[in-house]
Amino acid sequence: MDTGGLRERKKVKTREAILREAFRLFHERGYGATTIEQIAAAAEISPATFFRYFPTKEDLATLDRFPPLMEALPVQPPGTPVAVLRGAFRTAFAALSAEEIAAGRAREVFAATVPELVAANLRRSPGLIQEIREIVADRAGLAADDPRLRDAIGAVFGVVAMVWQQWAQDPGLDGPAEIDRALAHLESGLGG
Repeated sequence: MDTGGLRERKKVKTREAILREAFRLFHERGYGATTIEQIAAAAEISPATFFRYFPTKEDLATLDRFPPLMEALPVQPPGTPVAVLRGAFRTAFAALSAEEIAAGRAREVFAATVPELVAANLRRSPGLIQEIREIVADRAGLAADDPRLRDAIGAVFGVVAMVWQQWAQDPGLDGPAEIDRALAHLESGLGG
């Protein structure tokens, strides 16, 4: 009997229930007016169980390491920083179901529109950017402190942030495809 697989599926199901109920309550009551106790009750878990999955309420809706991207980065073929990042975004989105992409979009909309979450994301971003910088430096054959790497990563994440903002306004937009198109444009040197 595969109890490890069963346990992992139960963890995923619990995490999804917490996120689903949290966002439902955020939409109904607002982020600030929703308590952890309300989220736990709606997800049919205890507050203690909630804290095993999310240390704080802001962790529900702040940017995480985007595991599919972080897993895709080190296995990209060598190339320019923009090419490595574009390939990693393509690989990451291809690994997600339509439901996971929709849930991620909803989370990002909150992360970009609730002032407390915007501030939390700004606090978290330097560590993530440094981790990405080191991986991309390796794939691009550059030193981690090379200004070309800094510029490329800044440009890529600036473009991705702009597309996320557009996607937040237009739920009908195919966000992953638009990110790929925008990064292709960046990769081509922004010509034409």
